[in-house]
Amino acid sequence: MKILHLVQSRAERTIGELCEATNLHPNTVREHLQRLIDGGYIVQTAEQRASRGRPRMLYSAATGAPGASSDIAREKVTAAARRGDILRRAIPEAGNEALEQPANHQLDALVEHLEESGFEPIVDEDALTIDLSPCPHAAASPAHRPVLCQVHLGLMQGVLTQAGGPLLARCVRMTDRVEECTVELARVS
Repeated sequence: MKILHLVQSRAERTIGELCEATNLHPNTVREHLQRLIDGGYIVQTAEQRASRGRPRMLYSAATGAPGASSDIAREKVTAAARRGDILRRAIPEAGNEALEQPANHQLDALVEHLEESGFEPIVDEDALTIDLSPCPHAAASPAHRPVLCQVHLGLMQGVLTQAGGPLLARCVRMTDRVEECTVELARVS
């Protein structure tokens, strides 16, 4: 989680920077980075160099923006949209007529991402909120809750950007009860 938070806070991190910030061995950092790449959470690029020698690898959050998009994340978003369309055709009342297709596809991708991350999301499409209570991550690690919430917000923003559409994740609303968690979405023009 700390490695993901570091690459979300600043793009193009090196192995050395991540090792220094986490006090982990380079091989351990590489293993974690590979899992994050395989999950579609970060992207790896080669440093552009004008001199000789092997370029360093740079690691950035997969935000869905040009240059920071993961093939794996794109595949996940496309598959979620396809499954959502099938569900809405089979069960018409499963869709929200107030939301246009791009917003529905964004919600499809976001819900699947959240379920894959261990949440049981309850979407209120009218209020544009997602209730994630009880939060399995914050409840297990209450001292790290602010960082966990920021990391999850960054991941959700990346999923919504990757899916393309009018919705963005505005914030994670926290209360004094560590297990309560609600994500506020917003519509952009």
